[in-house]
Amino acid sequence: MEDEKNIQIERNNSFGDVVIADEVLAIIAGIAATEVEGVHSMDGGWSGQFISKLGIKDLARGVKVQVREGEVKVDLSLNMEYGYAIPKVSDLVQDKVSASINNMTGLNVSEVNIRISGVVNKENE
Repeated sequence: MEDEKNIQIERNNSFGDVVIADEVLAIIAGIAATEVEGVHSMDGGWSGQFISKLGIKDLARGVKVQVREGEVKVDLSLNMEYGYAIPKVSDLVQDKVSASINNMTGLNVSEVNIRISGVVNKENE
C-alpha cells in the first residue's frame, strides 16, 4: 500500500465517526479474491514468501489499495490454479472484490486490476 490512510465513512447519525484504514480494504479484497474458485493464492512477491515462511498470515499480501475522491482502486497480484480460464476467473474476482468492498463499507470501487503472477498445479503440491 502506498500511504497509510484512513477513510471516513459518511453516516446519517450523530453517534460518532467511523474510520476505515486502507489496510482493511486490502484485507477485504484479498479474502474476496481467494474465495473465487480457480484462485490459488495471493502473490506478495519475495517479501510475501518470506513472511509466509515465518508462519505469519498477511491477508493483504498482493493487494494495493488507493482511495481518491471517495472511490477505491484495487490492484491484485494472484496465483491461479492450473486448468481454469484466466479471463473467466478474473471477471469473477473483479465482481467479488468490488461487491465485497461496497457491501462492507459503502464505498464505490472504480477499478479492480488483476495481475496473474503465476500458475500452480495443485496436483504437484
